[in-house]
Amino acid sequence: MNLIHIMPCLDMKEGRVVKGVHFAGLRDAGDPVASAVFYQNEGADELAMLDIAATVENRKTRLAWVKQVAAAITLPLTMGGGIGSLEDIELVLAAGARKAAMNSAAVKHPELVRDAARRFGADRIVAALDARRNPAMPSGFELVIAGGTQPVGLDAVEWAKHCEDLGAGALLPTSMDGDGTRAGYDLEFTRAIADAVRVPVIASGGAGKLEHFYEAVARGGAQILLAASVFHFRTLSIRQVKEYLRNRGVPVRL
Repeated sequence: MNLIHIMPCLDMKEGRVVKGVHFAGLRDAGDPVASAVFYQNEGADELAMLDIAATVENRKTRLAWVKQVAAAITLPLTMGGGIGSLEDIELVLAAGARKAAMNSAAVKHPELVRDAARRFGADRIVAALDARRNPAMPSGFELVIAGGTQPVGLDAVEWAKHCEDLGAGALLPTSMDGDGTRAGYDLEFTRAIADAVRVPVIASGGAGKLEHFYEAVARGGAQILLAASVFHFRTLSIRQVKEYLRNRGVPVRL
């Protein structure tokens, strides 16, 4: 088994870290730079930052946020939200992000994933996909875009396979059904994606207790474990999670 990474996620809106449930009911969760430094000191392996309002507000990613956070840490930073062109990716990477994550734009323009992987390298391109349960889909999961506001009639697992074929170096699937609930990752969804692709899968949406992190690896097949609420509101520490995983035989960097 590869080394499993812990990845706190900073959902950004109006310059602050926020967190909601099912992509709604946002509440303040702190300053992004202070949070990033805190998580680095706690032992995070990577950091994600998502400009959650960019697509809905039809604007580009706030590059100032990327620069401020990237300048304060040495952790690899994955930035997503409002990234819709090769130029956007170039600017985000130049601002200090290690990877760029695309979601809505990739669904609308799949060639963007292919062109980005060719230009910047697959290891710098993350395909993010949000989904919700829909029994009409072959896998039972339908792709949604624009912050979960628009179902697009595509099967989420088929789309994940297509993103890998296009050259994405990692996949970030988030279940709307689990987001922010702390009821556990959507293991069925995560596993369906992990079984369909060879690139690393980032488990996202719903972590609430120590067992959830273990289940995401053992049952979900994830290699990177993203969480927000449990870390932002100090329900768990990164060290607690890593020690728990190590004690259960999961390889982590302490």
